[in-house]
Amino acid sequence: MTRHPTRTPSPGALSLSVLGPLSGYLDGRPLLLGPRKQRLVLAMLLSRPNTPVPVDVLTDAVWPDAPPRTARKNLQVYISSTRTLLGARCPGGPDGGGAGGERLVHSCGGYLLRVGEDELDTLRFRSLAAAGRRAADDGDPRAAAGLLRRALDLWQGPPMHDLRDSPEVAAEAERLEARCLTVHEDWAETEISLGRAPAVVDGLRDLAEQHPLRERIRAAWMDALHRTGRRAEALAVYDDYRQLLARELGLEPGAAIAARHRAMLTGRDGADRPRAAAPARRAESLRTVLPAGTPDFTGRGEQLRELLDVLGGENGRVVAVTGAAGTGKTALAVQAAHLLAERFPDGRIHIRVRDEQGVVRPPSALVGELARLTGDPHRAEPMTDPEHWRHWLATHRSLVVLDDVPDEAAVRALLPGTGGSSFVLTARGQLAGLAPVHRIALPPLAPAEALALLGRLIGAG
Repeated sequence: MTRHPTRTPSPGALSLSVLGPLSGYLDGRPLLLGPRKQRLVLAMLLSRPNTPVPVDVLTDAVWPDAPPRTARKNLQVYISSTRTLLGARCPGGPDGGGAGGERLVHSCGGYLLRVGEDELDTLRFRSLAAAGRRAADDGDPRAAAGLLRRALDLWQGPPMHDLRDSPEVAAEAERLEARCLTVHEDWAETEISLGRAPAVVDGLRDLAEQHPLRERIRAAWMDALHRTGRRAEALAVYDDYRQLLARELGLEPGAAIAARHRAMLTGRDGADRPRAAAPARRAESLRTVLPAGTPDFTGRGEQLRELLDVLGGENGRVVAVTGAAGTGKTALAVQAAHLLAERFPDGRIHIRVRDEQGVVRPPSALVGELARLTGDPHRAEPMTDPEHWRHWLATHRSLVVLDDVPDEAAVRALLPGTGGSSFVLTARGQLAGLAPVHRIALPPLAPAEALALLGRLIGAG
């Protein structure tokens, strides 16, 4: 039986939110979170709850260009003010760090903010989304849809949108948005499988407008339109997508969405019958695990073409995309992965080398997740070590994006030897100890490109 989270914020307690503007309440009263630099510190601590955030990361968030000589001293002042604001000690209970535990502590070269699931909206979002996935795995799509919807309802707007001129905060916000979009897709597909396409069709249209190159959204929108009797509109969605890909990137839609289009044309898609392909859909989703493509993908056309060319050959490649925070490394890698479905039929997977609190994950944990995401969900003995993982890579054609690689040692054991699988690594450093690797360095956006991006963002709003 699926267990569902039941915790909700308690009255008369601390409540913090980053799924929208940064905000907080204590005893039901709004908290004054202080000057902008102090709010930047709090935003970074809440982006990686219950985990030390390195001092260097906090410094980069507050002073992205040139920290003053007094940066460390000023940071200590912001930490002290935040500790006073939130209270020096946590309430009792495991999520609060234990009875009498300190709320904000210095740990492992950084600062750790202890918060419970009932105190922070991102923790509740993560718990509800995970429960929704478990319900789907347990064969309970109605429960899954309800839990996923509850997770989405926590969102009040773009995360931390009042602080996103800081590249560090913007990177954390984009990570949250990518997770939200995946949950929205999961929810929409579940609703369609339950015969409730009218509930999702308008939302999918809005998402497709915001993420025009996101193939999974296009496919779900097509399904929803077709299952509400709007076959001509469903076919038009595909045609618009095909023309957009050809015009922008000179590519064709992926095999799965093209097959769906052909089925709609011939009337063999079974739209008038209850959906019986939910298990197959689940297996497919295990093989394609990517964040959303970036609708405002600006100024990286040359690097995108280079990346597509390198990955488009028959042999597997390793590509390192490097650059400072906020230069669009992840967006570039994910955009390419979305466009290479036919080249990598055995899976396109994105995982972060750091966990949700920013701690570097051991290679064994990364191998375990990659094996689960790319392997057969019915396999009795899943791959558990790098040797078996590399054997799988040698016999399949898969693309893996390893995001936010801190150094060579973190990923060396995961990389392929021979075969048709490829890897894209995103990193701030050069990863000079890895070879052979094709390297693509991303400089900051030129002023004209930055203005073009700003114009598109303003126009989208």
